[in-house]
Amino acid sequence: MFDHFARIAACCVVLSLCVSSPLTALADDRPNVVILMAEDLGSRVGAFGDPVALTPNIDRLAASGVRFTNAFTTAGVCAPSRAAHITGMHQVAIGAQHMRTSSHQPNEYRAVPPPEVKAYPELLRRAGYYTLTNGKLDYQFSTYAAGSGPFTIWDYEGGDPDWNRREPGQPFYALINFSMTHESRMFAKNVAEQRERGWKQVTDPVDVPVPPYYPDTPVVRRDIAQLYDNIHEMDRQVGQWLARLEADGLLDDTIVIWTTDHSDGLPRAKRELYDSGIRVPLVVHWPERWRPPSAAGGAVDERLVSFVDFAPSVLLWAGVEPPTWLHGVPVLADPLAERAYVFASKDRLDEMPFRERAVRDARFKYLFNHRAGEPGGKPLRYREQLALMRELHAWHDSGRMSAQQAFWFEPRPPEELYDLAVDPHEVNNLAKDPAYAAVLERMRGALAAWRERVPDYSDEPEDEMAERFWPGGVQPVTATPEIRIEGGRATLMSPTRGASLAYRLIGEPWRLYDGPFVAPKGAVIEAKAVRYGWRESDVATIAGTGPARP
Repeated sequence: MFDHFARIAACCVVLSLCVSSPLTALADDRPNVVILMAEDLGSRVGAFGDPVALTPNIDRLAASGVRFTNAFTTAGVCAPSRAAHITGMHQVAIGAQHMRTSSHQPNEYRAVPPPEVKAYPELLRRAGYYTLTNGKLDYQFSTYAAGSGPFTIWDYEGGDPDWNRREPGQPFYALINFSMTHESRMFAKNVAEQRERGWKQVTDPVDVPVPPYYPDTPVVRRDIAQLYDNIHEMDRQVGQWLARLEADGLLDDTIVIWTTDHSDGLPRAKRELYDSGIRVPLVVHWPERWRPPSAAGGAVDERLVSFVDFAPSVLLWAGVEPPTWLHGVPVLADPLAERAYVFASKDRLDEMPFRERAVRDARFKYLFNHRAGEPGGKPLRYREQLALMRELHAWHDSGRMSAQQAFWFEPRPPEELYDLAVDPHEVNNLAKDPAYAAVLERMRGALAAWRERVPDYSDEPEDEMAERFWPGGVQPVTATPEIRIEGGRATLMSPTRGASLAYRLIGEPWRLYDGPFVAPKGAVIEAKAVRYGWRESDVATIAGTGPARP
């Protein structure tokens, strides 16, 4: 298996030699990119055909953009999914597949991607973009809190992100996250707090759809109705950001994406590889001058899209050649780009071990359960705070569930196969149906071929992987960079393979290092470095010897 990782590392080294020069030689006329990403939400949006959802702002964005109706995350839970999105690589190939690395026992760790793998906003930043985000930074090689690193990805991270902090005329990339639809917002204590603040129920539980894998009870309907209320509030917040773009005169210069980090934050959806867990709504709005001919307002695109496709797509919009080690296809940037399959993975979830892999084409879903015989609906301490989850346990334990409802709680078979054209909720397993033997073999083969292309760190026990990343349970420290000044120009070097470097003059923002720079006489230059998953280095300091700044 580790030959695979060696090949990835080799590709990365070559790429680092190829991208550094074009990244600094781009045209000034480039679009801004804003990604508005809600949490824990499937296609419960008016524009995607949901009659209950109150989403006027997202609906208007969709009416002027394109709805991608077959978009999928690479995991049914946030941190692994976000790791894949930000790197353009499947989380299993970078050690980010377990939810979360920080909850590993006895020692926490961080994922350590192959040496030259970089988050695509860092590549944008190197290309001259101003990058900003409001948080949710848990890419598994960092935590979700602002300041958890790597510091080289974002010009600004944390509360009150503002693209107006950038230099005049500088293009920007913003990733704005919305937590209102998160699973925890349906916990009783949080709902009570919302009610105390004056938030009123707007969704009648009688009106909500109940999927066939749930019993139709008042408790189930109440929690689903609360999710719809939270969606309404999230839509209001999306509207505020769109209004902000318009007020700043930026809508004509900005590609806007709205999507979610995975599907619904409900049991048998979140954390799972069924479409209820990984299928997400996706809207892309192009300004007129960057709009492709196929992207007429209100259009629908049925091509398969994976979360790993964001990186190559956004990079192409920005004029940056996508690295060869990316796993994605530039579906959003190229109307002719297509993929035959999307892939997803499920590994340890909090305190419970799992390992499943899935492949999906336009019609069929195949799942392979590496831990066959174990149920999917195991109690998870965090999830047990949902009244709906406790209701499901009560119904299962009392024998009141139908076979379709009980399947998730029973020992799982090694293989599952679903025909999504007739079974969108994936409740009728066809893996043993002779009529689907050819389909089963084809989907098996597609998953096997993917496994050959994409290394999987779950091929070794998590304890061994954690020890590989953080020997002895101690986070490695990136070596302090060296600063050399010759002829009035400074050069930075790092003894740590794969480290990202940055520098600044005292009192100025950090700048990514991409080659020698002027070291003004009398100025104090600081430099530091970070390898993803490692602690950032100490700061190196030197006095400039070049021409004084005007």
